[in-house]
Amino acid sequence: MEFTNLGRSGLTVSRLVLGTDNFGTQTTEEDAFAIMDRAHELGINLIDTSDVYGWQFGEGLTEQIIGRWLATGGGRRERTVLATKLYGRMSTWPNDAGLSALHIRRACEASLRRLKTDHIDLYQMHHIDRSTPWEEIWEAMDVLKTQGKIVYVGSSNHPAWHIAGGQERAARRGHTGLVSEQTIYNLLERTAELEVLPACAHYGVGFMPWSPLDAGLLGGILRKERENAMGTPLPGAKVATHRGKRLIKLDRHRAQIQEYEDLCDELGHSPADVAMSWLLSRPGVTAPIIGPRTPAQLDAATRAFEVTLDGKTMERLDAIFSGPGPAPEAYAW
Repeated sequence: MEFTNLGRSGLTVSRLVLGTDNFGTQTTEEDAFAIMDRAHELGINLIDTSDVYGWQFGEGLTEQIIGRWLATGGGRRERTVLATKLYGRMSTWPNDAGLSALHIRRACEASLRRLKTDHIDLYQMHHIDRSTPWEEIWEAMDVLKTQGKIVYVGSSNHPAWHIAGGQERAARRGHTGLVSEQTIYNLLERTAELEVLPACAHYGVGFMPWSPLDAGLLGGILRKERENAMGTPLPGAKVATHRGKRLIKLDRHRAQIQEYEDLCDELGHSPADVAMSWLLSRPGVTAPIIGPRTPAQLDAATRAFEVTLDGKTMERLDAIFSGPGPAPEAYAW
């Protein structure tokens, strides 16, 4: 495993992040325990979750699973950089969603109970809250830091202008500000190159892309389609909706994806390995977030470190999946 610093912080993290969105829905608790143990064996030390994961309203199911794993001891908590997120609605009552100081306080306490720990290493805002000013957010985070309940603060799904605003407000308070941002970024979804990645680079914010295979579209989906091996999703409205969106996107990009899979065949590497290797090579990328459903899928994700993409291959990938270019040149003179 390779390691790096998270943004401008002194925190050392693995160059792969274990995402846990599937724990409790598509992955059983037993398999989740095995995946987390295997992650440690592979050197992955950053485990990322959220209070809404598990997708049972208000339950924090995934955090509970991780908490029970951490409670088994054996140095699991000490070896883990534990990251979770808040923002999503956790009940039907007012103030139980968003980023108000009140919800930040309550959400943190609830996550600590579910995770069975006394502190969260990286506490992240899952989305922007346009109704809450940064001054209120930073004051609440400062209190949690002073209490020893969180160590670092990060963001997720934040636009560049919001990252900039947050960092400027933090600097005025003498606050460290954000150390990380999570945004969707992969060969198919390169919008982050327009402004989010440059903003993160400017402010020293680590960048952790989620959905590195774009829900499987970059994982050899056409080959699986031909082999009739796309698999049957578990029941549930969320899974069905997700699969429907994926199929619509597949139809829109089918020609590009076919060209991509043909290139991967030429290279002698799987599409998933090439997509992950491309991400790991991108400037400003700290660590992609992987979401394995099984230990075997986790092992497969590490093969990307064995793939080297030369300049010619990178040019061909850019030709297939062209990025937007930097702002403002992408849309102005």
